[in-house]
Amino acid sequence: MTDFIRPDVGLLCGVDEVGRGPLVGAVVTAAVILDPNRPIEGLADSKKLSEKKRLQLATEIKQKSLCWSVGRAEAAEIDQLNILHATMLAMQRAVAALSIQPEWVLVDGNRCPDFAVPATAVVKGDGLVAEISAASILAKVARDAEMAELDREYPQFGFASHKGYPTVQHLAAIRQHGIIAQHRRSFKPVKQIMMGSA
Repeated sequence: MTDFIRPDVGLLCGVDEVGRGPLVGAVVTAAVILDPNRPIEGLADSKKLSEKKRLQLATEIKQKSLCWSVGRAEAAEIDQLNILHATMLAMQRAVAALSIQPEWVLVDGNRCPDFAVPATAVVKGDGLVAEISAASILAKVARDAEMAELDREYPQFGFASHKGYPTVQHLAAIRQHGIIAQHRRSFKPVKQIMMGSA
């Protein structure tokens, strides 16, 4: 069990990210302030839900939450800043884009960026805190949709199936077709293929 104690405030925001590990595309974050008067059943870590359930819950989160937003940092920013700092920037963007500013932010993981309000990092928070679970679902659905769009643009890479992660299929496609603008050039597998050493 966790020793996490929920802050006693009214407007509590959950934040999570998706896409730190892939070799292509943005790292996507979401921020959600749930409405205590409109509970949502079935919130959980997005990775433990089926795609159908995620899509269903994402619609419900958008309808019932007090506010939500999505933030991102593009591949070029990831290459410039590194993935950790780009993720922190995307989280700041998600919170800043909320139509209502929260009194406290809960972030999945072991570190928080600087927000304009107090924040707490919650390890495994996407399975413990409803607001973070909701954020993880919105971020995952948003990024998966972007990968599906990229797949339509570049069908030879198979983005719809591997979502940009460094699978055997993806690495083989990079070797065969080269990289596209959305690839993260600073990531080792991409860099090695670009340099001809993999």
